[in-house]
Amino acid sequence: MILSVSRRTDIPQFYPDWFFDRLMEGYLYVKNPMNSHQISRIDLSPEQVELIVFWTKNPEPMMKRIRELGDIPFYIQFTLTGYGKDIEPGLPDKRRLTDVFRNTAEQVGKDRMVWRYDPIFLNGRYREEYHLRAFEEIARGVCGLTDKVVISFLDKYGKTERNMKGIPVEEMNEEGMKKLAGKLAGIAGTYGLRIEACAEKTNLSSVGVSRGSCIDPVMAEHLIGGPVCRRKDKNQRMECGCLESVEVGTYDTCLAGCRYCYANDSVEAVKRKSTLYDVHSPLLCGKVEEGDRITQRKAKPVREDPTLPFL
Repeated sequence: MILSVSRRTDIPQFYPDWFFDRLMEGYLYVKNPMNSHQISRIDLSPEQVELIVFWTKNPEPMMKRIRELGDIPFYIQFTLTGYGKDIEPGLPDKRRLTDVFRNTAEQVGKDRMVWRYDPIFLNGRYREEYHLRAFEEIARGVCGLTDKVVISFLDKYGKTERNMKGIPVEEMNEEGMKKLAGKLAGIAGTYGLRIEACAEKTNLSSVGVSRGSCIDPVMAEHLIGGPVCRRKDKNQRMECGCLESVEVGTYDTCLAGCRYCYANDSVEAVKRKSTLYDVHSPLLCGKVEEGDRITQRKAKPVREDPTLPFL
């Protein structure tokens, strides 16, 4: 199986010790976000975990334990944008994060690194020209440290709209998206980066931006060392091309405080949930309660022939 670590929170930045301790224990629990009394037990044995995809805005806290993954293949999706503290209040200085990107790539290899510049939105401060300057500055900084950059435009989820309250966002039509995406593609090409779009309804291929997948079959096959079963993740949006994966995170636990967040309901919800954090608990920011039902999650092999060894 593929582990998603995590769409719901930034585990590498805020909860790395919990995750690596769970790897040592060989299992973790995940509550169903639609029914908190349903808990899945996830087997984390090396025989079951074939690939780990990390999602983060700062992997530095995780890197001191990265060798504990042993032979488990993995890659890191590192979101690095040009927004300031008004939008991403809980993150270090962006030039500092560019250094973190460099240090991480030098440690794990550029084939395990993906740069994400998303989500993109426009307003009075963050004009198109601003994004182009920020994108080029970051592209220059990560040049040679990754082969791929992923972009997406802001989607107005309910949580996102609540978290963005008070921050103006200009509507972007299809023509505007294509115009900006084409300029970003030109910059990416200058720095040797392949550019892809994440779950966009608008087809940007005419301006040089191909459709991409966060849980990417091409990267999976490269890192696993053989063909994979290309099962689409049915729990994701229609436009999403991700492979099926097992999510290990918990909503309302990310401490970064990004205003465009789709995973946190509110600052108050995060404060309440994060107080439940216990590094020794099999649940991230939670505990097993009376009435909970724990069932073993059945793992589906990723490799087409799971008897084949890693290459």
